[in-house]
Order: sequence, then structure tokens, then C-alpha cells
Amino acid sequence: MNNIGDLATAPHDFVEALGALRRAALRPEVGLAEIPAPANLAPYGVALSADVLEPVGPRPVHGPAASFLREAAEDRRELATGRFILLHDPAGSPVWDGTFRIVTYIRAELDADMGNDELVGTVAWTWLSDALHEHHALYSNAGGTATRVLSESFGTLSNRPDTIDIELRASWTPATSDVTAHLEAWADMVCAFAGLPPLPPGVTALPRRRLN
Repeated sequence: MNNIGDLATAPHDFVEALGALRRAALRPEVGLAEIPAPANLAPYGVALSADVLEPVGPRPVHGPAASFLREAAEDRRELATGRFILLHDPAGSPVWDGTFRIVTYIRAELDADMGNDELVGTVAWTWLSDALHEHHALYSNAGGTATRVLSESFGTLSNRPDTIDIELRASWTPATSDVTAHLEAWADMVCAFAGLPPLPPGVTALPRRRLN
């Protein structure tokens, strides 16, 4: 499986797509990293992970406080996480209706009120189309699922509060190999799931779980 660092045997369209991913301008809160792409889904693919952590205040340049804040930054709570996978099959796929396919996943913890709202899945799915539209990312054949996950703790872990997560799995076919806007839209979705303002006009945020 090819990745961003292995272009020797990659077709021209896939190389162009990798260049488009590099050009994406993301919010500074998004920590993006390349991860191994899943095998057997397509001849070529690249996978990225994103994490949005709790923000911290400005860090001093030197002194004891700098060390303290560095440790605090390492312990920051994860607000949202996700994966972005770009697949390419030069022969095309009748299922994709194209030669590229984007497969994504986003997870975030919600507060109890939003987590119990039956419309939270609809909000999550609407965010997908809104974000892609806002970034002028042309696509087709979009599909996905939104799932609420309730976690309850028992026994020695019974003191832990119950949590509710929202998970959005979605995939779509980009119109061209220029997938810059697709990655930017997805990264904004991860930030929205984390509850970070500002948001594009008309987009509803998914409130994260309140701190105890």
C-alpha cells in the first residue's frame, strides 16, 4: 500500500491527490499525522489521523512554569478524534462510481442532553454535507452512519461517570484528484465535533461532554 512518502510506483493521479492533501490549510487545533493505510481496499491509499485536544494557555519561553505547562499540555483531554482515508483504483470502481474514494471516521464525547437527543445523528450527518458545501468540495455517492455509544462502568470502575460518544462513519467519491477542499472540510468537521468555535454560517455544533 502506497503512502505519502512512497511515490516511485504511484500513478500520476494519485501523486496529484497526495500533493492536494499537502496543500490543505487546517486549523491549528488539529493535530494531523499519517498512519498506515488499510490493506486490500484499493491498489493505492493514504490514511491520516486527527486529534483535537483541550486548549492550553500561552506557554512561557523558559523557567519552571514552562515545564509545568508542558506537562499539563501532555495531559490534555481529547475532545475529538478521526481518520481520513483516501483510496485510489486506476481501473475505477462501479461501487464508487469513480477512481477515488474518501472514507472517514470521527468520534467525540457529548454531554448528556445532546447525547440523548434522537436528532444528534441527523445533526452529525448534516454537518458533513454542510462542511463539504462550505469548502466547495465536489462529490457524489455519499453514504454513512451516525452512532451513539453509551459507556457504563461497574465494579472497581463504578466511580467513573457514564459517557455518551457520537461516531460518524462516512464515505464519498470526490469529483477530481484535487482533494484539498475535502481534507479541509473534514478537519473542520473534527473541530466542530470537538465543540470549537467559530463555525461556518448555518452549521450546528455538537456540544461535547461537560467537565465535572
